[in-house]
Order: sequence, then structure tokens, then C-alpha cells
Amino acid sequence: MKKETMTREGKTSLFWGFILLAVLLGLDQLTKYLAYNTLRLHGSLRLLPGVFELQYLENRGAAFGMLENMQWIFVLFALVITAAAGWFYLRLSAGRFTCPRSFVPLKGICILLMAGALGNMIDRLIHGFVIDFLYFSLIDFPVFNVADIYVCVGTVCFLLVILFYYKEEDLAQIQGKKTQQDYMKDLIHKIHESRNEEKRNF
Repeated sequence: MKKETMTREGKTSLFWGFILLAVLLGLDQLTKYLAYNTLRLHGSLRLLPGVFELQYLENRGAAFGMLENMQWIFVLFALVITAAAGWFYLRLSAGRFTCPRSFVPLKGICILLMAGALGNMIDRLIHGFVIDFLYFSLIDFPVFNVADIYVCVGTVCFLLVILFYYKEEDLAQIQGKKTQQDYMKDLIHKIHESRNEEKRNF
């Protein structure tokens, strides 16, 4: 596959993607900062008694407390996820697709996954644990945070768009394969070339 140069539209997409990533990361870190400096010191805050509350928790494992005290594994995993999502975002921004705007949902998903992975990774590097504070007491759901929401929403949306939104032609474009439209364009181009060659011969 030949190397693709970044178009003006691609550079714009990259710029706004970076801005969105910074905003999402800022929101995640701000909420954790507030939880650390308020909930940790003053205790839980019941917003909807018996349903939802803010409860400070130091999570030293993965999502929902799994694999406790194995920070280096989670940092490495977060770096891999961030690198993969970042590369995919660049691929979607740099590619010359038939309809670039149709890949906006996938770009948004990449941003969500990067924000979620980086948000919790920052916590592990700074504190040695992840700050969780959102708790649905009605169903006793494990305490989570904003970065966890990014990852869960991004993963679910990725499955939905791949299964129900994008067609085989769209996925073929992402992989750098020729679509039926590409083959038709090549065929029409060859027909025109053939006709022009015949005219020159006459």
C-alpha cells in the first residue's frame, strides 16, 4: 500500500480530535480531583438516596477492582490501547476515502478509548491507584469513574457500528482494499484509455 499524505481535511480532523481528547481527559481528571479532595475527606454524597451516590474508592486493580496491585500490567495495556486507537484515528484521518465523513463515528470511538485508557493510566502513574467515585447503590454496581464510562461506551459503540452501521465496502476502504466502486472507476478509466488509443491509431 502506497504511503498516504495528510490532506487539509485530515489535518483539521487531527486538530479537533486532539482538542476533544484534551477536553475528555480534562473532564475525567477534574472529577477525580474533586472526588479526591472532597469525598475522600468528607465521605459519601447521596444524590439519589438508595439509587445513586458519590463514594470515594481507591481502585488498585483493573476495571471494577480485578487483578489488584499489578499496576505495570495496566499501564502497559493502556499504552497499547492508546497506541492502537491513535494509529487507527490517524489512518482514518489520512486516508482518501469515498465518503470521509462516514467515518466520523469511528473517529469518535477512537477518542473515547484513548481518553479512557489515558485517564486511568494517569491515575496509576500519579497515585498508584485509580480514583473511582460513581456508585449505583440500587443495583450495587461496582464503583467506577468517568474514564470507565469512556471505555465502556466506546467499546459498545464500536461493536454496534461494525455490526449494524458500516457495510463491507466501508470496511474494505479502511483496510486499504479496493471496493466495487473503485473497480468500476478503474474499468471506466481503462475503457476511456482504450478509446483514446484507438482514435490516435486512426
